[in-house]
Amino acid sequence: MRPEILFPLFAPITSLKGVGPRVAPLLERVAGPLVRDVLWLQPHSLIHRTPATLADALDGQIMTFEVVIEAYQRPHTKSQPWRVRVSDTTGFLTLVFFGRFADQLEQRHPVGSVRLVSGKVEDAQYGRQMLHPDYMVDPQKAGDIPEIEPVYPATEGLPARRVRSFAVDALEKTPPLPEWQDAAWLAREKLPSWRDALDRLHAPLSDADLSPLAPHRRRLAYDELLAHQLAMAQRKAARRREPAAKIPAGDLARRLRADLPFAFTGAQDRALSDIRGDLQAGERMSRLVQGDVGSGKTVVAMCAMGDVIDAGGQSALMAPTEILARQHFETISPPLAAHGVGVVLLTGRDKGAARREKVAAIASGAAQVVVGTHALFQEEVAFHALQLVVIDEQHRFGVAERQRLQAKGQAVHLIAMSATPIPRTLELTMYGDLDVSRIDEKPPGRTPVATRAVPMGRLDQIVARLQDAVASGAQAFWICPLVSESELSDLAAAEMRALALKAVLGDRVGLVHGKLTGAEKDAVMADFADNRLSVLVATTVVEVGVNVPNATIMIIEQAERFGLAQLHQLRGRVGRGSRESACVLLYDPPLSDTAQQRLDILRRTDDGFVIAEKDLELRGGGDALGLRQSGLPDYVFADPFVHRDLIATAGDDARLIVHRDPELTSERGQALRVLQELFDWKAGLALRDAG
Repeated sequence: MRPEILFPLFAPITSLKGVGPRVAPLLERVAGPLVRDVLWLQPHSLIHRTPATLADALDGQIMTFEVVIEAYQRPHTKSQPWRVRVSDTTGFLTLVFFGRFADQLEQRHPVGSVRLVSGKVEDAQYGRQMLHPDYMVDPQKAGDIPEIEPVYPATEGLPARRVRSFAVDALEKTPPLPEWQDAAWLAREKLPSWRDALDRLHAPLSDADLSPLAPHRRRLAYDELLAHQLAMAQRKAARRREPAAKIPAGDLARRLRADLPFAFTGAQDRALSDIRGDLQAGERMSRLVQGDVGSGKTVVAMCAMGDVIDAGGQSALMAPTEILARQHFETISPPLAAHGVGVVLLTGRDKGAARREKVAAIASGAAQVVVGTHALFQEEVAFHALQLVVIDEQHRFGVAERQRLQAKGQAVHLIAMSATPIPRTLELTMYGDLDVSRIDEKPPGRTPVATRAVPMGRLDQIVARLQDAVASGAQAFWICPLVSESELSDLAAAEMRALALKAVLGDRVGLVHGKLTGAEKDAVMADFADNRLSVLVATTVVEVGVNVPNATIMIIEQAERFGLAQLHQLRGRVGRGSRESACVLLYDPPLSDTAQQRLDILRRTDDGFVIAEKDLELRGGGDALGLRQSGLPDYVFADPFVHRDLIATAGDDARLIVHRDPELTSERGQALRVLQELFDWKAGLALRDAG
């Protein structure tokens, strides 16, 4: 039950002054349906209305003047404006008014009266003017013109100043809430109370108050982060209280490892050891295994499956696309089948008798390992004894999808795999309810990818080199950038590149873009993987995890447009076999400092974790790693990049709170319950994150 103290904030926006049936949908579009949503609107800029003389008027500036009304020029037609000539001792200005209320101007502001006017100055054809002043008042009401005015988000039909009045009303309706933060910590960090932070949010005193690093904004960000981290810590604690079958280390995994043509790296050994510790603990495992492309995550998961098989259970491996599922099947099926393990591949493409046969094998337990796509959690797919779920590229699946698959067994263990290395500060934000293992070593024998940056002016040389390489049997990726907001123009650019390459290389050039259906994309990718195509032109990031060992060349056009981690992911498509591989970063000079640093880092290192940390550092408040679409939660006040120091503190605080007061019954615990309700971060919900 939501605490009664929060009822005013969770009331509909129609409870605010002036929000009727016409305004409500507009305000909901700007903020949301609740008073709380309006309270949380943040001004994005400030208008400084410093008084000045007309001699100091500057084109394009918002300024305030004390003037005398000199004369009115009435319009001759309805489409013409009213013009009002005003002056001070230093010069003249024309005020311009359109609309049906303009004829009331003379009554309210007669000739000879003194007025304060404030608005945007423009240099027009016939001299300086101010179109529709924001304020026009008697000097005795000077207080009606704020010296500093916060500017809020607006929408057509609802100007920023009205939105501000609703935000101020929401603030007035906000009840005093109990303090949920540790008093000593607030004092040490010099952070204000929650109410003082909100007051400053809506009444900033300077541009510095708009910074996410301002104390009041850090306070609000920390509240939000703590609510989220607390929910995840509670979820992790609840999961650990959930009993699960103890699965000992078995002999099958040892035999599978003995068959491998390589030894495990130290990082793979540590990851498998972490997983085995979880499997033997008697509580449900939820572990993220993250590592670079090709670091050997799948083979670690296969050994865990071996332990489950020895204990009489089934495992399922789910991938986001059919081509990735097929590649996983081709990786793990031969070694498992060699030891008599039944492995099936189930995708949306399976129909009729073949599908019924596979579903029956899963239900009977004859299929001990099942590899597939979303098809795995369809209702008619029932498992005999599902004990382990492995999810590849887990950020591509929502919490609900993951839970639907886990629900097909009793207290099912989970391994989530991610090939996008994530800086430690973001790990908590995305995966705070999971335990994390990092595979941060490359298997021996992988050939480093030679990386070069080349200006676009040398494109013809690159195409000529590509022609020679293709003639000798090599395969190449050619990535086109997202050049604009329009998918159509991006597609046109990629189609032009594919046509230009076909003119030189013939028909062995394929094209993958966002407009293709999943099946069409898979078909082109399969042609490339089977070497029926020599060059694959792509508008989007080539499928993470797609393995084409023969592909040895990666050409990225206008590489300066891509993020550092994205470039690293693309480069990871090549160098997967024993042959020497190359990555060419084509760029449009001149490069910005940041773009130059990105390309330099890529030339120096191929460690995904180092690159991810550097990407975060370079982008600052930007969308590091492209993770906005990859599972980062939607925060109101917190920025996972700017406030990354607060994330770690909130994670530590949340774990300590759950350890000391698991049911949140203490005085602070009760206040923290209010905080969680306020932000809608509650452990019982399928959280709004993808973790």
